[in-house]
Amino acid sequence: MLQESVVESVQRLVGPILQGLGLELVDLEFKHEGRDWMLRLFIDKDGGVSLDDCVQVSRELGAVLEIEDVIETAYRLEVSSPGLDRPLNKSADYQKYAGRLVKVKTFAKLDPDGRGHERKTFVGILLGLENGLVRIEQNDKRGGIIELELSQIAKANLEVEF
Repeated sequence: MLQESVVESVQRLVGPILQGLGLELVDLEFKHEGRDWMLRLFIDKDGGVSLDDCVQVSRELGAVLEIEDVIETAYRLEVSSPGLDRPLNKSADYQKYAGRLVKVKTFAKLDPDGRGHERKTFVGILLGLENGLVRIEQNDKRGGIIELELSQIAKANLEVEF
């Protein structure tokens, strides 16, 4: 079975489990690591997830996957929290985490403030998402507010603030 179809099938199966537990799916990956296939889920909820949350999702999803038999090869299931540097994957994440420090990497070098300094990495306070544009107040020497199209963003994560 193709990796993409496994991911889609697992997303469909895990949705009701997570919803029933008040959890959200942050990310899901199915990939080959060394000799093993890994099915890795990152879950979250307001206030963070506990070890008990991860165990319960692992137990319930494992049972459903066994019954549904959507993965044709041996694999290891891992369920964990997204960590302090949580990725921002959904449009709603850019609203939910407004006011937090973020690091955004784009697919190509950009000069969003028009100062002739192209780069792919932007760090600052997330102001939110408006009309498909992610707004960030830069906290480096450049300063100022920049806007990036969602389609330009390769990866975005919360940054740990000390």
